Amino acid sequence: MPNECEYETAEEHLAGLLGRALNSFDLPDELVESLDSALAHTTSLHSSLHASGGPGRPRLSRETYRHTYLLLDGATVTLWEVVHARGNEVYADEESALVAAARLREQVLPGLAPGFADDDLDPGLTDLAVLSGLAPVERAGTGRTYEADGSADHARRLLRRAENPDRPGEGVARLLRGALAHRITRALGGHGGAGGRGGVILYEHAFLLLDGVELSLWEVEHTATPDGSHMCEVYAAERSARAAMERRARVS
Repeated sequence: MPNECEYETAEEHLAGLLGRALNSFDLPDELVESLDSALAHTTSLHSSLHASGGPGRPRLSRETYRHTYLLLDGATVTLWEVVHARGNEVYADEESALVAAARLREQVLPGLAPGFADDDLDPGLTDLAVLSGLAPVERAGTGRTYEADGSADHARRLLRRAENPDRPGEGVARLLRGALAHRITRALGGHGGAGGRGGVILYEHAFLLLDGVELSLWEVEHTATPDGSHMCEVYAAERSARAAMERRARVS
């Protein structure tokens, strides 16, 4: 039998979403006004997290939904809803929703024992204790172990010290604000004559995000500068990093 909500108009759906949200007043007025012309809508589950620490322990049940509205002029607007035990919250962008979801997790999970179920994560993520920061996590089938220790801050510092003008931009930085764990690997082989020679070193910084996706940044460290000082370059693609590594090795 079709769910009753399938028959909601976009106007009814929006009214219900804003009516149940604890923070709907935080949405920009112009955004809410633009939704007055919504013709249709669609809702999908973006992520969920269900955790229990056993008898006497707190429980976390949180779901994040993506609500997309088609406007009269053909444009689309997406609102992000975070549903949890204390109520519902709505946000105008994914980043704010991820921050809210992470805040809920951190308030509850640090006191929990490992061994909960988490729908957020890719099936390859096997050791779910990473979410509470209790243990490293191994990604199935890769043999890679990641450390859940200030990963989002590590990503921020890495991007901040990058000196190349073509370093990853705000889009990548925004994704990495949801990093749960990371792994740093020194990549020396398979890069022609440049691997590790002449003060040029290539590192892979692999991050696991809130949704279980892996995202890697490639760091080239070298001293091929006019005064011989240390320089850090960061690239979103390994190919770009290898090309930079070859150039710097020739200079040095």
